[in-house]
Amino acid sequence: MTYNKPSESVTDAVDLGSIDSAGSRHAGQRSAVALADDVIVAGRADGDCLGVDPSTLAERWRACCARESTSVVSAAPFAGGVLVGERSPCGAVRLHDADTGAVRWRHDTSETVGAPTRDTRFFLPYVADIVVGGDYAYVAARRYERAGDAGGERAFESVVLALAPDGRVAWRYRTDASPIALATDADRVAVAYNRCPGDHDAGLVVLDAATGAERQCWNPPTTDALERSGDRRVGDVSFLSDGLAVTSHADFRGYRLDRGGDVRWRVDLATPTVVGDETRYAYPNHVHATPAGVVFVTGNTYAVEGRETEGTHDRATAAFGYAADGDQRWSASLGGFATGLVATADRVAIPVAQGFRTRDPEVHGVRIADVAAGDIRHVATDGITTAVAAADGRVAAIEEPVRYHDNGERRGAYRLHVTTTN
Repeated sequence: MTYNKPSESVTDAVDLGSIDSAGSRHAGQRSAVALADDVIVAGRADGDCLGVDPSTLAERWRACCARESTSVVSAAPFAGGVLVGERSPCGAVRLHDADTGAVRWRHDTSETVGAPTRDTRFFLPYVADIVVGGDYAYVAARRYERAGDAGGERAFESVVLALAPDGRVAWRYRTDASPIALATDADRVAVAYNRCPGDHDAGLVVLDAATGAERQCWNPPTTDALERSGDRRVGDVSFLSDGLAVTSHADFRGYRLDRGGDVRWRVDLATPTVVGDETRYAYPNHVHATPAGVVFVTGNTYAVEGRETEGTHDRATAAFGYAADGDQRWSASLGGFATGLVATADRVAIPVAQGFRTRDPEVHGVRIADVAAGDIRHVATDGITTAVAAADGRVAAIEEPVRYHDNGERRGAYRLHVTTTN
């Protein structure tokens, strides 16, 4: 699959200050961005938030966080403000006033998922996703732990919360699995669990939006090609009026489910493929569905034997567009790893970082595509793009500097970029 070089560069940018460079490999989310009615909010790696005028890009306010080991990793407009989620010892969600940046209220998810068992980044409570629907904001948070040394057994404590505009917790849904993404419609909340190593045994759970009661559970089938795939489940989920679209980490496929959870169709996205003496695969990490079609996005290549490989899967780090009946309409190489996917109307915006093996700086930036037609547009950045938000024809993206392990070169800066979906 051929990667098309950048078509244009981002020019409107806001300096976000200093930050340690990202490495050649991806070390997890540490920034976030949200587009509210009249402000862009950038959440920084030090826990601070910055409110920016969307027209002039002038700074309106700055909300400082004095707590150590805190980064903002998720954000969404809510109740006349912006709700941000942290990776931090307390795993807080806090609602910032859109006009002033003042914190209206804060809720520590560590009260439910527990405190970190080690003083390292990946053991900190983590707010994986925030979505808003109806009267509530829905928050997925998790805490990871590992028994003994690096070879010990993995375990998770997690919760999905329904939060009212005043910060009240309307309901909690707790499991010992790892939530990675949420979706909501008028009366349901879907939770994607990418790992289920404990008692919880459903990669997809659909909850009642008002009460948190389980309405539906579903699992993708596993594959014999990967022995450790048993606890791998779902990478992402997106609602349609008559069902859901899902990416499977268990068998590396994309699924279209009807409202009852039956499979309407499925497609091979990056299933294990033999190339020479290697079997290679890639995880389908993201999905967005509309009546116009479904877009799936795949991640990096791995080898079954030890995971490491110098080669690539021919459908890795790519976007695929499908019609409502499951026929593929278009595909496009992204050239690098997609750190997310957001949508506005029938367009998707995909933030892209370098592939950690190829490390091509020309892939950095945001891809914008029409759900039905493809026609990917590449807006380039010097550093890697790690977070994106889209609303009302506008796209906001956060660029982070990167330093490659093999040559020490630093590229890019810590910046907020603004462009359009047109």
